Amino acid sequence: MKTVFRTILMAVAYLATFILGATSGIIHPACYAYIGALLPLLTAFIYLYTCTLLPRFGAATTLNGFIVVLFLIAGEADVTFIIGMVALTALAEIIRKIKGYDTLKGICWSFLPFAFSFFAYTAHWWTDTEDSLAAAIEEMPAGYDQLMQPVIDNIPLLIVVLVLTIPVAILGMHIAMRTMKKQTILLK
Repeated sequence: MKTVFRTILMAVAYLATFILGATSGIIHPACYAYIGALLPLLTAFIYLYTCTLLPRFGAATTLNGFIVVLFLIAGEADVTFIIGMVALTALAEIIRKIKGYDTLKGICWSFLPFAFSFFAYTAHWWTDTEDSLAAAIEEMPAGYDQLMQPVIDNIPLLIVVLVLTIPVAILGMHIAMRTMKKQTILLK
């Protein structure tokens, strides 16, 4: 029962990181578009702890599945988001199985695709730009769509941010492992 409660708690904490990322767009559209590169600094702790709670298949599936279900209910999930989340989750689970469920190596390597999960949520800006701009006109302050357009058009910066996510994810997991010694001590 403790494991179930703690897993739910981690899923809620993971949801909080998505909410933090989504609301960062209030500051500027670039924050929303690129915050996914910094979120692994937080999600590494959540993922590592969830992996220690679920020493077999399911850590990535539980966390990303929780997000997908809630976003479907809230009407925030589009096809790109669902496909992205399923692909990243499957990749994380496969890597963790290959590298070892109960190993730090398995957790660290599987975190790399998992760290890109927030980008599955923001991908609609690039896959459905017209609807994203229309939604901004309806939901955001006047002129927000005009701030979005240069962010969407700056594909080179998006590529840099996506590449930057990898070292940030590695750093986040390194910090999480050093901080959470009690949880990692039992791992190989």
